[in-house]
Amino acid sequence: MPPEPAPAAARRAVSPLDHRIEAVTGHDVDTLWAFRDRGVLDEPHARLVDRHRALARAQTSVTFYLKLLNRLSSGEFPVDTAWFERVDRAVHQMEEAADERDAAARKVLAALEPIEAATAAPARGEETLTTDDQAALLAIAGGAKLYEHLLTGRLSVTVASGTRIPYAEVRKLEDAGLVVRDTGHPLHAGQPVALTAAGRAALFAARRAPTTTQVPKPPARPGAWPSTPARRR
Repeated sequence: MPPEPAPAAARRAVSPLDHRIEAVTGHDVDTLWAFRDRGVLDEPHARLVDRHRALARAQTSVTFYLKLLNRLSSGEFPVDTAWFERVDRAVHQMEEAADERDAAARKVLAALEPIEAATAAPARGEETLTTDDQAALLAIAGGAKLYEHLLTGRLSVTVASGTRIPYAEVRKLEDAGLVVRDTGHPLHAGQPVALTAAGRAALFAARRAPTTTQVPKPPARPGAWPSTPARRR
């Protein structure tokens, strides 16, 4: 009898809670996972995604052992002592995997329900981010530094992609409490700029809101920040 196959590498599995997560956040699960990796989620949503990942891994294990049992019962193998031992072992492993999945699902619910309650509550005093504000926050989330040109004294923020954001745009976000600079570093060496918790929450809320139709902007020159306002027809 061939050896038991090892579980495959962890991949996102669909869980019964996926539709609730997607409904309350306005994003599919794959997008939420990508946002988590980029650091643009606030703490409650980051915790939800981390727990959903654990649930997905547990669900993958349950699916693996279920497929193993289906294969063992397909008639492919002779029904002998080794077969009974293998079935017993697979059933025991699937029971353990199911227990882990159920525990992971309870943790997801514990993180999900407060978000659902907060979403159902009426929002007060929220300011709408402009398209440029959203683009700037998303770019800064990937890593950014504020530099001062040694000759001209001009300030600008360079993000991980190499694009520069005008300092006036970053200063506006800083005044709004959406980004923060690490002033412990000298400007000529670059002061790291990062999103605050409020910035992550505002960005996430803006990106889950319904999109509106906009007139396409003219293409910007390479390395320039896309801040040219769209003209209405």
